[in-house]
Amino acid sequence: MDLYSVIKRPLITEKSTIARDDANKYIFEVDRRANKIEIEKAVEKLFKVKVVTVRTMNIEGKKKRTGKVMGKKNDWKKAVVTLAPGQSIEVFEKV
Repeated sequence: MDLYSVIKRPLITEKSTIARDDANKYIFEVDRRANKIEIEKAVEKLFKVKVVTVRTMNIEGKKKRTGKVMGKKNDWKKAVVTLAPGQSIEVFEKV
């Protein structure tokens, strides 16, 4: 799998900002077919950092109603990447 297709986007929320500041953890939305090894390699090569652990979780899309019709948002995968002490990703620091 291509490095640029593994990581879709960083998730920047209040909870992810606290995790980044306290425990040096960064959260990404990743491709549903990607495994932990592919995610680790993609983060290390794209951001030039050392990854300690990767945790993944599959998130089910929420059900939404539009008038009479019941719909559903897409399912997606989230990865929590812990970096080595002293490492950081600059993209997140500017936010």
